Amino acid sequence: MAELSRLQIETALKEIQDRYLEKNLVAADEVKDIRIDGGKVAVELAFGYPAKGYFAEVEAAVRERVGRVAGVSAVEVTSTSKVVAHAVQRNLKPLAGIKNIIAVASGKGGVGKSTTAVNLALALAAEGARVGILDADIYGPSQPRMLGIDGKPETKDGRMLEPMENYGLKAMSIGFLIDAETPMIWRGPMVTQALEQLLNETRWGDLDYLVIDLPPGTGDIQLTLSQKIPVSGAVIVTTPQDIALLDARKGLKMFEKVEVPVLGIVENMSIHICSKCGHEERIFGEGGGQRMADDYHVEFLGALPLDIRIREQADGGKPTVVADPQGRVTEIYREIARRTAAHLAQKAKDFSSKFPNIVIQNN
Repeated sequence: MAELSRLQIETALKEIQDRYLEKNLVAADEVKDIRIDGGKVAVELAFGYPAKGYFAEVEAAVRERVGRVAGVSAVEVTSTSKVVAHAVQRNLKPLAGIKNIIAVASGKGGVGKSTTAVNLALALAAEGARVGILDADIYGPSQPRMLGIDGKPETKDGRMLEPMENYGLKAMSIGFLIDAETPMIWRGPMVTQALEQLLNETRWGDLDYLVIDLPPGTGDIQLTLSQKIPVSGAVIVTTPQDIALLDARKGLKMFEKVEVPVLGIVENMSIHICSKCGHEERIFGEGGGQRMADDYHVEFLGALPLDIRIREQADGGKPTVVADPQGRVTEIYREIARRTAAHLAQKAKDFSSKFPNIVIQNN
């Protein structure tokens, strides 16, 4: 019997698609090593995005397809993820320790942006990433309550704040620093300065992703974000309603103008399923998020139902991804997280740390 070759194994692996990158495993550069010992084959896979919930499916496909190659008696597959820093706006560079910043935005309020942001962050963490969340809504912070965190952040050196933590997520919000009922009666410059301090004066440590929950609209906070904060990509949250879509389009166009890539669109409250009879009704319209994604040639990341439990869980300080980890809605959030991270993984990488500083001196 002829010896097995690496080419035979690679040819088999080319028949397996990564559905998030829409490429085969070899073309996606996810095959890091192939070892052949007689009839035994060991395949090592490495994903450029967190995909813990996807590993088993891909590994099963590899065992099945490689196992059909003549001469193969056993197949061993291991999978890992490695997230790298990606390019940001041309005049900025990534923050030390934070590989990627993802902004979650909406054109108008009331579309479930903050709920989506916190569940996206938790889903990325569930997929194996190191994640933080920054609540950039200075006037109406909601992440402290959604994450069920009480108390105030500490400082060990009198200069940097230690982030609050819950459910494996690092978090910072103006809501941790003020009384819950204290209104922020601040003008624009004070608000933007507060945002910069919350970002730059928090000891985040090493993060694969920092999710920023933006306030609705395209005002001072969004302008500061685009000019001073290195953002790898943005996610737009909308409902199928025409008014929400109109404002969401403005948010998308804003990110285009400031050269922040839009990673995709999440359609929230897409369908209501009656808890009593199971009747399905599209209260806010149908297919709006998909049409918007098609119009602007961006990814449609997923659609979430109008479900009272999502609201109850967030209000209760235990968002859906941790409250119901095996539930259908959590799987949708994790699917959205994988699609978001995979889409970012295909963007240009940041190589600024690879190049030395060149200093020219006249002696």
